Amino acid sequence: MKKWIVLILVLAGVAFGYQQWRSWKPNPDTALLAGRPTTATVETRDIRFTVNAAGDIGPAEQVSVRPEVNGKVDNLPVDVGDIVKKGDLLFSLDDRDLQTEKQSQEKEIERARLQLEQAERNYKRSQQLFGDQLISQELFEDTKTQYELAKNALQRADKALDLVNERLRKTRIMAPFDCTVLTRPISVGQAVSGSGGFNSGTEVLTIADLNEMVVNAHINQADVTRLKVGQEVLVSVEAVPGLVVTGKVERLAPQATIKNNIKGFASRIFLRDVDRRIRPGMTAAVQIPVAAADNVVAAPLAAVFTELDPETQQSERFVFVVKAGSEESERRPVKIGVSDNFYAEVLSGLSAGEMVKIELTKEELAKLGKGKTPEATFGMSGARPPGTTPRPVLTTNAPSTARPAPPVAPRPAASPRT
Repeated sequence: MKKWIVLILVLAGVAFGYQQWRSWKPNPDTALLAGRPTTATVETRDIRFTVNAAGDIGPAEQVSVRPEVNGKVDNLPVDVGDIVKKGDLLFSLDDRDLQTEKQSQEKEIERARLQLEQAERNYKRSQQLFGDQLISQELFEDTKTQYELAKNALQRADKALDLVNERLRKTRIMAPFDCTVLTRPISVGQAVSGSGGFNSGTEVLTIADLNEMVVNAHINQADVTRLKVGQEVLVSVEAVPGLVVTGKVERLAPQATIKNNIKGFASRIFLRDVDRRIRPGMTAAVQIPVAAADNVVAAPLAAVFTELDPETQQSERFVFVVKAGSEESERRPVKIGVSDNFYAEVLSGLSAGEMVKIELTKEELAKLGKGKTPEATFGMSGARPPGTTPRPVLTTNAPSTARPAPPVAPRPAASPRT
């Protein structure tokens, strides 16, 4: 019997301790809100609203160098990373067969010239004899025809030599502009095909002008209407911390494309004064300024609320201003101008130094409520910036920590005694 009494006392003590621990344990919601400010001060500041986009850096001019004629690489004096001046040799093909063909064509020209001289002498002689009526007209016309054919043969030989010289010229590939060698997949002695052949020929080198770089960015369709060609932007390079360069919007695609499941428009941004540390293939973050306001009265974006008027169906923006010397607040309508992701310009309704609420109490929510749930104003006059997600701001300062009483199970009816 004593053992049962001791066991009941131990169980009762454990239950009492557990209840005390539950009542002492803080509410997680209260713990999260404990260190969060509930008010903010209206201040004067500069506001910048920008459109952010990411893109890849690449050269403005990049060329895949391929020979125009078939051959074997005989000389390849450049390698990856070499800086080449305009007109310098990039590579040359073996031209021994073409040199032999050139010599043959030169001999052919000499032969055609001798035949032309002979035909010309015969023609002049026949012309004189025909004038003296010593030969027939048929013989005279034959010599004239031989003379014309000899002239045509010399012209054909000259054209054939020109074609051989042109093919010889194409065996030496020169740099079309000041450039840097990006890739070199071919080595000396390897046979290559001309650009007029299969698969547009063999790529020997890839060259680019690294003094002029561009950023190819994908602009969201919600932001592209705010951009225009010629607009200046700021470009930061992730691989070079602290480096910010100026760029200019050079091109905007007229048709949308889908990239990473996001519909947008391709844009080309030209970089000015390219730093030597910037290289093709690096990732760049583009900041495109859309609107700005300097030295204006600004309130935190979380303090500005929007409510739809059911009668006029127009949005009304307002703040809760803390009264001086008390903790009470009053609702005050405001007019909003330029805003970014954190602050909004207040055109009217507030002054610098006033205190506004960014978290509301249960009583203020009850006054505001009546079934309406306002939401915070985002971005430019209520538009949410791309990439952000809505967050609830009309929350109470300190949610109640009181826990509801556990439900009491109905007591079963007592059975009648027999």
